[in-house]
Parts: sequence; C-alpha cells; structure tokens
Amino acid sequence: MLLDLLDASWAPFLSAMLTAGAVIAIWFALAPAKSSKAVASRLQGYVDRSELLDAGDMERSLSSRAFMPLVHKVLTFLGGLLPQKDMAELSQNLTRAGDPGGLTVLDFVGLRIILAASAAAAAIFLLGGSNMFDYVRNGLIAMLAGFMLPKLWLNQQIKKRKIEISRALPDALDMLTIGVEAGLAFESALLRVGDQWNNALSQEFRRVVSEMRIGVARNEALRRMADRTGVEDLCTFVAVLIQSNTLGVSISQVLHTQADQMRLKRRQHAEEMAHAATVKIVVVLVFFILPSLFIVVLGPAAPRIVSLLSNVSGVP
Repeated sequence: MLLDLLDASWAPFLSAMLTAGAVIAIWFALAPAKSSKAVASRLQGYVDRSELLDAGDMERSLSSRAFMPLVHKVLTFLGGLLPQKDMAELSQNLTRAGDPGGLTVLDFVGLRIILAASAAAAAIFLLGGSNMFDYVRNGLIAMLAGFMLPKLWLNQQIKKRKIEISRALPDALDMLTIGVEAGLAFESALLRVGDQWNNALSQEFRRVVSEMRIGVARNEALRRMADRTGVEDLCTFVAVLIQSNTLGVSISQVLHTQADQMRLKRRQHAEEMAHAATVKIVVVLVFFILPSLFIVVLGPAAPRIVSLLSNVSGVP
C-alpha cells in the first residue's frame, strides 16, 4: 500500500521531468549551434581539400605522394646538422641554378650527406681490400667523391643557366624595344616577352612583373632579378635601366641602345669562339687524327720496313 502511494506521489514529478527533457531535446535538435559557422568552414575546408587531392595529388604516383615527403624530411633533418655559415651562399647558388628539382638548402646538404655515405658503403662492399687500410682508403675516396659531385653538378647547372640567359638577352631586348616603342608600358612589355618564350630569362621577367604587381618597386624588382641570375650582361642592363629611371631618360632609347650593344657583344663572342676553335682543332688533329692516319698509311708497310732495317743492321 505504501509502495503504491509512493508511486502515485512520484508520478506527476516523473511526468514533468520527462516532458521537460523531451522539450529540451527537441529544442537542441532544432536550434542552430553557436559554432555552426566554424563547423561549416571546417567542412568546406575538408571538401576543398578533397577536391584538391582529387584534382592534383591523386593524379601523382604513389611514390611521389608517399615516398618523396619522407625523403624530404630525412634530407631536411640531415641538412640541419651542418653549420649555418655557408647556407646563404648555397641558397644563392640554388637560386642562380633555377632551383633544380625544387631543392631547398637543407635538402641539398642532406642529399650530399646521403650520397657521401652511400658511396662510401658501396666502395667498401664492392671494392673490398686486403687489409683495413684499403677499406678506409676506398671509403674515404668514395665519400669525398659522393660529397663533391652534387656541388659540381650545381655549378654546372648555374653555368648552363647563365649561358641560356646570355644567349636569350639580345632577342629579348629587341622585343622589349619593339613593345615599348609600340606604346606598351615597360611592365606590359616584360610580360609580353615572358609569355612569348619559355626559358630562364622569360621566367625571370615573369617573376619581376609578379613582384611589381604585389607592390615591389620597379628598381628593387630589377635589382633582385640581377642578383638572382648573376649574369654580367643582365646586371649591366639593369644598372643602366635603373640609372635611366632615376635621371628620367626615355626607356625606349635606353632599350634601343642596350639592344644594339648586346647584339654587338654577341657577335664578338661568336667570333672569339670561332678563333678559339682553330686551336682546339689543332690539338685534336695532332693527338687523334694524325696518329690514326699514320697507322693506316704506314701499317701495311711496317713489316717490310722492319725486315729491311734488320737486314741492314745484319750486314758487316
């Protein structure tokens, strides 16, 4: 009887609690959350990221998506172990080489360390030796070669890029002169030349235009281009152009004069190389062509000459 009375007395309270809980649950379900915008932005970011992955990253091979990031982390870790005093010079060299392979300074240093260690290990296991001195000697020589080869390769890339820019500069100045004299602004002429070709110089022109569009002064953007390339002719052109901007000289006149000088310098360089080819041909003629010619001409007669000389030497 008491249990029935207790249940009857608690029934209105339990009913009110259940009703209030149902109302609160319905309100939370229908009312917008305070962080809905943040959640929506995060979801949109995930969607955009998946679209980017589908469009760009998923088109790449598995090795480029899984293996290359790991290699990049290893190279960066190894590069960070070396002192920082030569990092600025190495960064400038990588920039002048055109950033080959997208390598950063730490990547390049790490690559040199890995190649040195790999070359030393290969020399020890492949070449072998009779004693410990042979193992150490082969390992050190291979380590030095593996450590220096990337630097030699980088210097070759810098030289190749400088030659490419030097050869393209006279034609680019001619096009710049034509564009400016036709009424284009200097930035538009640079962009037109950059869109016309796809070489190292046109890439630098496009970068200069991009820097000027984000607010960098023209003289500063040109000076940065000269520092990035390190080409003497381009540095001279940039210096003359900056001076003409400071003094208020007509850009078209400066471009026309510089184009004439660049064409003359290119012609003189071609003549110099033609004159140097004569000396190089003499070296090839003496050490390669003439010995082969003597062998072909005197080869069949060599046994007879030897026999005649032996007979002559045998006569009392």
